[in-house]
Amino acid sequence: MSASKLYILDTNVLLHDPKCLFQFKEQDITIPMTVLEELDSIKDRKQNVAAEARHAIRVIDNILSSATNASQITKGVRILVEGKEREQKLGKLSIFPDHELTSRQGFLPDISNKDNRIINCALHLQATFPHRQIVLVTKDINMRLKALGAGLQRVEDYRTDQLVSDIDMLPAGHHHLDTPFWEGVDKVDSFQQDGHTYHKVDRSLLPDTYMNEYIYDDSKDFAARTVKVDETTVTLMDLGYDRLMQQSCWGIQPINLQQAFAMQSLMDPEVDLSILLGAAGSGKTLIALACALEMVIEEQRFNKIIVTRSTPPVAEDIGFLPGTEEEKMTPWMSSINDNLEAMHEQDERPQSSVKYAIEKANIQFKSLNFIRGRSIQNAIVLIDEAQNLTPQQLKTILTRCGKGTKMVCLGNLAQIDSNYLTALTSGLTYIVERFRDFEGSASVHFEGIFRSRLAEYAEEHL
Repeated sequence: MSASKLYILDTNVLLHDPKCLFQFKEQDITIPMTVLEELDSIKDRKQNVAAEARHAIRVIDNILSSATNASQITKGVRILVEGKEREQKLGKLSIFPDHELTSRQGFLPDISNKDNRIINCALHLQATFPHRQIVLVTKDINMRLKALGAGLQRVEDYRTDQLVSDIDMLPAGHHHLDTPFWEGVDKVDSFQQDGHTYHKVDRSLLPDTYMNEYIYDDSKDFAARTVKVDETTVTLMDLGYDRLMQQSCWGIQPINLQQAFAMQSLMDPEVDLSILLGAAGSGKTLIALACALEMVIEEQRFNKIIVTRSTPPVAEDIGFLPGTEEEKMTPWMSSINDNLEAMHEQDERPQSSVKYAIEKANIQFKSLNFIRGRSIQNAIVLIDEAQNLTPQQLKTILTRCGKGTKMVCLGNLAQIDSNYLTALTSGLTYIVERFRDFEGSASVHFEGIFRSRLAEYAEEHL
């Protein structure tokens, strides 16, 4: 039985998920020649999607390598996984020579526009195969609107790897109880272990809690973190409201409870990955940097601090800047320097203090381009502006984590600069959802803006 649907993939889908060709089950896929041309133009650029373009090209090549002639490629080649067909057969992949299409009624006229050529390809296939469902898959909203306006019947977004349908459904990392916690507890098993107090309570009290979620109420007495969840019980580690608020790292104390939760997760050696989300000015970078300095210089738990981030699409290639890799990255790491200066502004010689902190903590600024292939040992890694990274890029960074290394992801889902990402498809959203049940990960969504009253007003009203 032949496939009932034929999917036409846009370039941004292949860049978003180079393995997407294996996600359409038994349905057929076609890739317009224009998409291959776009991948070819991207693969050699010094930008953060070049690696994804190369990966997508390799996947396409592996699938089509079994074709014996050109006509077979245009008709379709069966999609195989590592040389073997899946139990549920996948469809066929073909390349469509859309550059051969001539202007005709119903087509978009400006064929110099690559989006128009891809849409025309879909329109041609829709007219050629009226009994099949032709579906254009693209992450470009405007292209979806153009395709529908041109008469294409089915246009979809690629959502296979989208874990949440609404950004508001993303776990905040902390849960506020409307009533005092102890009022609802009839039975509790409290015990001490490794200097901490734990409470084992019935799961019906916290039915939706998950690993390393922070629980608190309005009593300003109870605050805890979920450390174990089973079918009938939940085990909480008692943190104590006062102890949380009295934490101090490198002279910085939390202003609100969310900052205190973040500081606790950063300082806890049992947490390997801390994910800090929040609006601009909420204190993410300040808290992360203060804790990192405390752990490297005062406690000597790590040997160095590595700071990395994606370089903006305005200037993907850092090679045009003078100096070493660290010096080239300086323009994009100014937020770290700003926070270092803020932490030492009361010192007698602030600039000397900042220089001392950078040298003593061995702070290294690294480009994402040079993170691949490394194994980072005994370091705390701050991934700044993580909302601009794809799930694949964040996977690349997190899998660099070696023995004795802690990863910290910082990001604001309202400030995505990438043309290929939205708040729902950002790698930051992806890892928050993927790691919610991992015992070595904690995520905290910051509330409040403390940079200035102007910054607070701008965040709320613009």
